[in-house]
Amino acid sequence: MPIEAHFGESTPWSVGVEEELMVLDGETLALSPRAAELIEASTDTEHAGLFKSELFASALELNSGVCESAPDAGAVIGQLRRLGAELAQERGLELAAAGTHPFSRPKDQEIVDEPRYTEFVDYLGISARRQGVSGLHVHVGMPSAETCFHALEATLPWLPVILAMSANSPFLAGEETGLASNRAEVLAQLPRSGALPAFRSYEEWEAFIDRFVRLGMAADYTRFWWDVRPHPKFGTLEVRMPDQPTSLAVTAAFTALVQALCVTVLEGDPPEYDSPGRGLYQQNRWGALRFGLEAELFHPSGERVDKASELAAELIELVRPAAERLGSAELLQAFDLSTTEGERQREARREGGLKAVCADLVARTLESS
Repeated sequence: MPIEAHFGESTPWSVGVEEELMVLDGETLALSPRAAELIEASTDTEHAGLFKSELFASALELNSGVCESAPDAGAVIGQLRRLGAELAQERGLELAAAGTHPFSRPKDQEIVDEPRYTEFVDYLGISARRQGVSGLHVHVGMPSAETCFHALEATLPWLPVILAMSANSPFLAGEETGLASNRAEVLAQLPRSGALPAFRSYEEWEAFIDRFVRLGMAADYTRFWWDVRPHPKFGTLEVRMPDQPTSLAVTAAFTALVQALCVTVLEGDPPEYDSPGRGLYQQNRWGALRFGLEAELFHPSGERVDKASELAAELIELVRPAAERLGSAELLQAFDLSTTEGERQREARREGGLKAVCADLVARTLESS
């Protein structure tokens, strides 16, 4: 049956941002299962309802709500970071933004006692308990379901480039694994992850979701953890690819980049149905999570291979005209295509160890806000 949809009900290209931050003990800088205290405290502020729980009790989601522009969304997230940090410090806690915690073990963390989370863990077992990772989700308002599907298929080939740019999780459970994005590798352990199957239309996507729901294999489309997906109840395309940035300026830059990419691709014709292209995507996703900006990736055209940093530069120039029209081009200046925030973490470890990495993350999470 058709999924409830609200496309076209918000201003076209409106944006919403979801950040996933880590709650740390103020002394040890290990993960602390006290996000609920911050959520409860926030209900007495002007930002009530914008702090939310996640699977782990040490994770705090910041939600910008619907914003007219990327600068507006960045400003709201900045306010939420400041408030969250204040509430945390009053309770002997700190907030940190990154794709993974440098040394706390995800499978040892407390799960939030809510049915949606306990059912998730019961179903997925250890795969669920490994999901102690944090990402940035950007929603872009779409005029129609057809427009949403067009934008999804046309942006998909660029998403591994965005992953390479965002790589910010070089450590997992105290180990420097050699991956630029441990988060992306961990997410791939979920049963419905990575790139969605190649569909010919929004209706075909909808029928696929309906089969899972009708036969009891999934509760609804939000139980599909793809790198990008339609979100019809919000009337948006939701891009879920980036690692959580530490710098607020980088969060704002990715918001501007995703919004402008959607506008840019919708100025062209819808891409042709390309099932083999999912194989190229899978290779590019792995390359980006392994090597970051140093990865060799298939160009979105599929006809050549380029370094991820070169593709990132091409992507920024591709979307710049749209970003200028949207009033967000200045935000793109926050990108440094010579390195990643994950490399900054590696440098901090060489200088002072994993606790020093955490201290640097806390400082930069606050400085950038």
